[in-house]
Amino acid sequence: MEQFYFVYILQSEVDGKNYAGYTKDLKSRLQAHQKGEVMSTKHRRPLKLIYYEACLSQEDALKREKYFKTHYGKMYLKKRLKSYFTG
Repeated sequence: MEQFYFVYILQSEVDGKNYAGYTKDLKSRLQAHQKGEVMSTKHRRPLKLIYYEACLSQEDALKREKYFKTHYGKMYLKKRLKSYFTG
């Protein structure tokens, strides 16, 4: 079976802001975030995983990650996760 790349969105429980990233190993990447080993999220812990997608290539995952960092990507996530955010 082909190896997937995962695009993920984390939400900081400190400031409520989202962080988008991608990885080949989602489980170990999430652990690294929680342990404070990722500089960009180190001071925003604790974090919770609120969304992820699997991509077939690294190139696709990188494009999707960049999309989620745009205005339109943020709007897509807000609409997609509307029931999650409103309870």
